[in-house]
Amino acid sequence: PLYLAHGVTSVRDASGDLPQEVLAWRGEVASGKLLGPTIYSSGPKIEGLKPIWKGTLEVGTEAEVDAALTKLQGLRVDFVKVTDNTLKPDLFLYTLKQAKARGLTTSAHIPAAITVEQASRAGLGSIEHMGYALKMGSPQEAQIAADVAAGRITGAEATARTLATFDEATAIAAYRGLAARGTFVTPTLNGSRITAYLDQDNHAADPYLAYIGPGLKATYAWRVERAAKDDAAAIARRHAIYEKNVSLLPLLQGAGVSILAGTDAGFLNSFNYPGIGLHDELQVFVDGGLTPLQALQASVINGPRFLGKTEHYGAVAAGKTADILILDQNPLADIAATRKIHGIVLKGRYFDRTALDEMLKNAREQVAKGEGA
Repeated sequence: PLYLAHGVTSVRDASGDLPQEVLAWRGEVASGKLLGPTIYSSGPKIEGLKPIWKGTLEVGTEAEVDAALTKLQGLRVDFVKVTDNTLKPDLFLYTLKQAKARGLTTSAHIPAAITVEQASRAGLGSIEHMGYALKMGSPQEAQIAADVAAGRITGAEATARTLATFDEATAIAAYRGLAARGTFVTPTLNGSRITAYLDQDNHAADPYLAYIGPGLKATYAWRVERAAKDDAAAIARRHAIYEKNVSLLPLLQGAGVSILAGTDAGFLNSFNYPGIGLHDELQVFVDGGLTPLQALQASVINGPRFLGKTEHYGAVAAGKTADILILDQNPLADIAATRKIHGIVLKGRYFDRTALDEMLKNAREQVAKGEGA
């Protein structure tokens, strides 16, 4: 209900820790049994052996990659998520190539031992998180990747070198390559902002905590505790990395890259709240140099394009899915107007402001009773 109450009628789930449950919810929403946004899900992500993340298909050979892709096709996933915790770089690239050969769109975290261009050329559909776009701006990206692969430098040292050697011309040329190959970028900057500035912002009194159940809320502690251990230099690095990442928005847009509005709201991502998080992300986009129109296109136009659903979404027209957000103010004049929700139409069914407020009230009451997740 938090998504619908905030005007979000479709969501892209890029594999958290409950992939089978999400797939079940997808079916229940589609059948009308469960009221919620249309769910487009990757199902369980593809990972290497013994990863730290839950909800994975573990692969250690090409045959296991092939079997995992076949299983995902059997689950009728909407795209494939590939992550980099323990997946070998060669198997990562193999997975992307084989998924593309099967007509499957991919989304990924990229192993530090390969370049982002390698992933893009292998057929990657969407780069998840802006840090990978930052890597592409260093003329030394390939050498940094090789040094990481050889164990000569740590991830933190790699990031420091990337920042120190970042070159705008190199970045723009690399981004044009992404655009030419059709690789999307999902920045998820609002979540990065929250983590970067935990030293300044006290979230203990956030009103949206009233909508978050104890299970999900408990996962917030992980990032908070890690950030609390940072000294002044580490905090300054967090700020610098975030601000640099935000500055890449107009470079990506100018190079023709398709930017996706995604939040990463949920498990482990402290104070990045479902529903309202999308509005926060769009605000970051505009604060970072995109126009309100470009920010909106990252959601309502590029989302369907990534999923191959443009015949259903992206316009109010005969034959399209009747999912419509009705606002009291013009978001093209001020992106904050996306929060001024008059009502929504969900598959042709109208929910007015009173109905949306009732959804929020019910969610608060569920959490207060200890019934929320």
